[in-house]
Amino acid sequence: MHGRSCSSLLAVWLLTLCSSPTLWGQATAISANTPLHAKPPGHFPGPGSGPGSQPGGAPTFPQLARTAGTIFAGTVTRIEPGPAAGGSAVPTVAITFHVERPLRGTLPAGSLTVLEWLGLWSSGQRYAVGEHVLLFLYPPSKLGLTSAVGGALGQFRVDSAGGILVSERQLAAFQADPLFAGRSRIAFNDFSQDVRQVIGERQPE
Repeated sequence: MHGRSCSSLLAVWLLTLCSSPTLWGQATAISANTPLHAKPPGHFPGPGSGPGSQPGGAPTFPQLARTAGTIFAGTVTRIEPGPAAGGSAVPTVAITFHVERPLRGTLPAGSLTVLEWLGLWSSGQRYAVGEHVLLFLYPPSKLGLTSAVGGALGQFRVDSAGGILVSERQLAAFQADPLFAGRSRIAFNDFSQDVRQVIGERQPE
């Protein structure tokens, strides 16, 4: 019952903000002048402007892994309106995860709450309570905000058996990487081993 109430309140809150031209205009003005992320979500150097980048500016899988400050598989346990970022007027959404399989930057079996700019949530970079995901998140910005590296490319779904599900968009972006090789599902051990090799971290013994 408590979970349903929180979800309803969040929905009302988001609907109110997104439907208000005044509030939305304020959020847009702030976002245009405030560096919310170490790199803009979904943006990577275009061809010729960065090592290993692909045509169209999409990241390669090694870029995705190396850019992320936090990589983990876990379950979404709570979603609620977050505090104003860094004491500013930037609206946020607080998403809490139960970390089940940490790969970088998180503690084993811990609870992790991240703040995402409301504009990203409203544009589609969102989650659902109970959802199982594997995420590549940017290091928090000066305002304490983060998001998935490469947008949807840094968000993988995880099935009930722990397998990493690869979307058509991810498959198209990472088709040159041997790990993917036309696979729509990758065993977690294979996925994690590849990630650790890319970021230069050893598998715990």
